[in-house]
Amino acid sequence: MFALCDVNSFYASCETVFRPDLRGRPVVVLSNNDGCVIARSTEAKQLGIAMGEPYFKQKERFQQFGVVCFSSNYELYADMSNRVMTTLEEMSPRVEIYSIDEAFCDLTGGTKLPRSDRFRARDKSDGPEAHAPDCRCRHCPDENPCQAG
Repeated sequence: MFALCDVNSFYASCETVFRPDLRGRPVVVLSNNDGCVIARSTEAKQLGIAMGEPYFKQKERFQQFGVVCFSSNYELYADMSNRVMTTLEEMSPRVEIYSIDEAFCDLTGGTKLPRSDRFRARDKSDGPEAHAPDCRCRHCPDENPCQAG
């Protein structure tokens, strides 16, 4: 048995790790030079904000709905990805990293993955810097781990 672990709205989630005041608010991440939307929080998705929307066309709408915009920060996303993958590797005997925010984890044997399908990855330090974004793990059969759902 395998689990596909995926970080929820990865880039947007990374931006809120150190800004808990933004949790529950619409957050978007913009491409290089703040050209267009490349990531959205769940709340931003609920407002109908689409991937690829040009920022200059939506700026007034974002202000109207209190959407918080971030310029992309790939160094932060790489660090957060490393925290998540390290946590998964501590919980599972085999981890196959699929992308910056997804990994397949082997559930056979001594897995320490939580029973819940959601968890927050943490490293061993204390304080807000110990946090990483929320993850979701879906169990899938050995025969076809890519068909998780």
